[in-house]
Amino acid sequence: MRLKSLLPLLVFVALAAVLWIGLGLKPREVPTVMIGRAVPEFDLPPLDAKTQGLASATLRAPGVKIVNVFASWCVPCRVEHPQLSALKNIPGIMLYGINYKDNVADARAFLDSLGDPFAAIGYDRGGRVSIDWGVYGVPETYVIDGSGKIVYRHVGPISDDDLNDKFKPLIDRLREGA
Repeated sequence: MRLKSLLPLLVFVALAAVLWIGLGLKPREVPTVMIGRAVPEFDLPPLDAKTQGLASATLRAPGVKIVNVFASWCVPCRVEHPQLSALKNIPGIMLYGINYKDNVADARAFLDSLGDPFAAIGYDRGGRVSIDWGVYGVPETYVIDGSGKIVYRHVGPISDDDLNDKFKPLIDRLREGA
């Protein structure tokens, strides 16, 4: 009988412990098996008539490529947009976008209002290609080397610190090794 009266307390303590442990996890360190692997095979149509589509063959071309998975409904995507524009201006890299589960008109309005930093944008209406990439949510950004291998994955919006401390040094190393 005493155990029955303690059961709610034990359940509460167990849930509190799980939540406490969860608070210590780092959301940007979501595991992925894609690092070191070739980009998945895909061929996405263009977002609209103003852009080119995006295919895996494009990402296997020589040079450093960055792929940003974004959506107009994603508030952090709007926050990171100035950093994407800065990435676009780094010599020797190509910036591509994958528009994730979005409405075409909304995505175009998003890009028209903030600027379109992408050389090409693939429209992933159903999210299938993003699943193949291992995307958990938007935004996510991937750095791809000259052989088409994914070498870095960034979960969440890119901050100025991320741009200067992670992306730029990695891009420099990849360009030197090319």
